[in-house]
Amino acid sequence: MSAPYAACDRAQAQGSAFLGTRHPGWVLVTTILASSLAFIDGSVVNVGLAAIGADLKAGASGLQWVINAYLLPLGALLLLGGAAGDRFGRMRLLVLGTAIFAAASVACAVAPSLAWLLVGRTAQGVGAALLMPNSLAILGASFDGQARGRAVGIWAAMGAVMGAVGPVLGGWLIDTVGWRAIFLLNLAPALGAVALALLFVRDDRPERDAPALDVLGGSLATLCLGALTWGLTIGAGRAGWTPTAILLMVAGIAAMVAFLVAEQSRGARAMMPLALFGSASFVGLTLLTLLLYGALGALMVIVPYVLIEAAGYSGTQAGSALMPFAVILAVASPAMGGIAGRVGSRWPLTLGPLVVAAGFLLLLRVDAHVSYWTTLFPAILVMAAGMSGAVAPLTTAVLSSVDQRHTGSASGLNSAVARTAGMVATALLGGVLGATGTALIAEFHIAALACAIVCVGAASSSFFLILDAPKK
Repeated sequence: MSAPYAACDRAQAQGSAFLGTRHPGWVLVTTILASSLAFIDGSVVNVGLAAIGADLKAGASGLQWVINAYLLPLGALLLLGGAAGDRFGRMRLLVLGTAIFAAASVACAVAPSLAWLLVGRTAQGVGAALLMPNSLAILGASFDGQARGRAVGIWAAMGAVMGAVGPVLGGWLIDTVGWRAIFLLNLAPALGAVALALLFVRDDRPERDAPALDVLGGSLATLCLGALTWGLTIGAGRAGWTPTAILLMVAGIAAMVAFLVAEQSRGARAMMPLALFGSASFVGLTLLTLLLYGALGALMVIVPYVLIEAAGYSGTQAGSALMPFAVILAVASPAMGGIAGRVGSRWPLTLGPLVVAAGFLLLLRVDAHVSYWTTLFPAILVMAAGMSGAVAPLTTAVLSSVDQRHTGSASGLNSAVARTAGMVATALLGGVLGATGTALIAEFHIAALACAIVCVGAASSSFFLILDAPKK
């Protein structure tokens, strides 16, 4: 399931300035290994939620935080991680982020309690926020022209392969070794990425005239997202909208206002330049990404969980259930990208989410005795077709919606919004993760219907706000 995120991220590589390298092949392998950490971990942990909950006695909110403790620093600090690479050197930040991610993975594997697991997951998110943007920047800077297009295509294809294979391998490890083993999957690619980066990646000179890091903006973004996520987790769970949940939401909104004020005062030096939102198309694309990737994030969490808890699937079977999604997306997205190049991005980005909504409606047929091939597979097939129509045009649309000097910020923000969307969606899944038996199926249906409505909202944001760039 990493393929949609790979497609969302690839704009960051395409917008990098060319610096060249004497070892382009090894640089490509390095960036693939580093990026695989974030892609594999994000999808494999979803399959392990049921096992983690049973072993560590975690309730619904605890399971939500197993996912969101990782997504929170990743979404909040992704732009800051890229800026740090520009200022201090991309290779240094890539190695640092990868080392942090590897150490955090070991901490997760040996965590004696849920609290320690959440600490490890948070550290993984920090590592991913450092390695992801710098891995992509190194990839883009090492190739030029058609070679860059081929390299980014190979990188995205490998993301799709990992998205298909990772959950299956993780499910098998859960069934045979235990859930802790899924975190040890990260060690080999992390060690390989660090070794190859030190040997072959040319570390460009840090930009001495680069603006100071927007630490205040990063801190306020983290505070804002953390408070809102915590408040939504409580409010959407069994406890309901308690005074604590309401207070957290108010604090999150206050931090959001403070973040916007801070970013406005920094102007072009901000981690999120507000000038980006002067483009109606960029606003529409941001809303579309938030809504569509929110629905996708919910899908990635609830389908494996319900298959294991309600339908009696093994970890391997649940991990395999979503494999066709990644495969179809990898095969169909390039063709849809070509179509979007001829007809523009607006209509593919409008029709794609509507098809995804139809797929979510097909999930209403799922019950405790679900037949994979006659019930679940058709829904996955339809959703994959819809996402294929959206993810490829999204990259082009983001880059063309702002002026050239803002393409780096725009692509980075779009990637951060995609991760934040998954975090918000997970925070709202307390009803599903806290239910059992027939109530679990009923909550699953409610979530599927809500995701369908959200996808219609994504289509509306495209239709009413996105304007195709004039053809030259």
